[in-house]
Amino acid sequence: MVERRNCSFCGSEIEPGTGKIFVRKDGTVLYFCKNKCHKNMLKLKRVPRRIRWSKYHSK
Repeated sequence: MVERRNCSFCGSEIEPGTGKIFVRKDGTVLYFCKNKCHKNMLKLKRVPRRIRWSKYHSK
């Protein structure tokens, strides 16, 4: 059975065979559903709690 994963930035479910996996030097694995999430977290260094369209947004 294929394991379903959640996006590390927005929290949405990732379909098997899609998305990106990013492994940091310390061994932490980050999963991204789309390029938008990848850029927001790594390139722009945004915090998911402050982004309204993410599931982790604190109200």
